[in-house]
Amino acid sequence: MRRYGKHTDEDDIRSRPNRKGNRPRTNIRPKHEDAAEGMVLTVDRGRLTCLVEDRPIMAMKARELGRKAAVVGDRVALVGDLSGKKDTLARIVRIEERSSLLRRTADDDDPYERVVVANADQLAIVTALADPEPRPRLIDRCLVAAYDGGLEPLLVMTKSDLAPPDKLLELYGHLDIPYVVTSREELENGDAADRVHEYLDDKITAFVGHSGVGKTTLVNALVPKDRRRLTGHVNAVTGRGRHTTTSALALPLPRANGWVIDTPGVRSFGLAHIDPSRVIHAFPDLEPGTEGCPRACSHDEPDCALDAWVEEGHADPARLFSLRRLLATRERREGD
Repeated sequence: MRRYGKHTDEDDIRSRPNRKGNRPRTNIRPKHEDAAEGMVLTVDRGRLTCLVEDRPIMAMKARELGRKAAVVGDRVALVGDLSGKKDTLARIVRIEERSSLLRRTADDDDPYERVVVANADQLAIVTALADPEPRPRLIDRCLVAAYDGGLEPLLVMTKSDLAPPDKLLELYGHLDIPYVVTSREELENGDAADRVHEYLDDKITAFVGHSGVGKTTLVNALVPKDRRRLTGHVNAVTGRGRHTTTSALALPLPRANGWVIDTPGVRSFGLAHIDPSRVIHAFPDLEPGTEGCPRACSHDEPDCALDAWVEEGHADPARLFSLRRLLATRERREGD
C-alpha cells in the first residue's frame, strides 16, 4: 500500500534522523593538508606517543583510518592539539607509505599477522652465547622476516664471557651478515656499546631476541638516559628469560644520528605470513645451490640440488636442515 500519492514533493517525505548526530552523512573526507608530520615512538592501549619536531605528542587514531593501525616507526600525519601539554590529545589522520615492515605470527599455524615495527633499516638479532643457550632456528626465522620485510640483518652475540662464539660463527660468520660479539663486562664499561654504535649511525635499528639474552641491557647501554625499563633474569629451571619489555619503544641515539627500537622478548617467531618460495632468500649460502633444482622444487625431495651443494662443502649441513625444517612447518600450515 502506497503511503504517499503518485506525485509527492520532498517536503512531503519525513527524513529519518541520523542517530549519531544531526550532520548529514558523507563519503567525502578532509584531506588534512595542514597536518603535522610525526613518528610513532610507542603504542599503549590505543594511545600512541609520537614525536612532532622535538616534542612528544599523545595521540589516538582517527576513526576515518578504519582498522588500519599505526605501529612503532610509522610516519604519520597529525591534527589537533600538538602542544604536547599534559591531558592533550591529537589525532592521527594518515599513515604514510612504509619503506619496510617487520612482521611475525605467534606460530606457523596462526593466521593473525602481527606488525612489529615499520620503516626500520636494520634488524639487530640479539642472541646469548650461554644462559640461555643460543637458538639458531630462531635466528634463521628472524633472518627470513628481515629479508622479506626489507631490513638488513645484524647479528649481536652477548655473554661471550660465558661461552665462545665459535659454533655460531661457523654457521653465520662466513655469510655477508655483520656481527658483533659482546660480554657482560664490556656492556658495563661501555666498550660493547661503542662497537655496536658503529653499525647504528644514520639508521633505524629494531632489536629483537628471545627473553634473557641481554637485549634490553644492551639498549640501556646504548641509550643510558632511558633507564625506566628493568632488566630481567633467566629462570634456572626452564632456562628461559623473563619478559622485561612489554611494548616496542623507539629511542634516539645520543651519540649518533639514528634510532634504536627495543621490542618485547619473543619465545617464538611464526612465519605464517611469508610465502614458502621466499624463505630461501634468508639462506644466501644455500640459494646459489638451487640453480640445479628442478622446476618448482620444494627443496626437500630426492632431486633437490641442495644435497649435492652441501656435500661439496659449499654450506653447512645444519643450515640445510634448518631451511627444510622451516619449509616443513610452512607446508603443514598450507595443507591444513
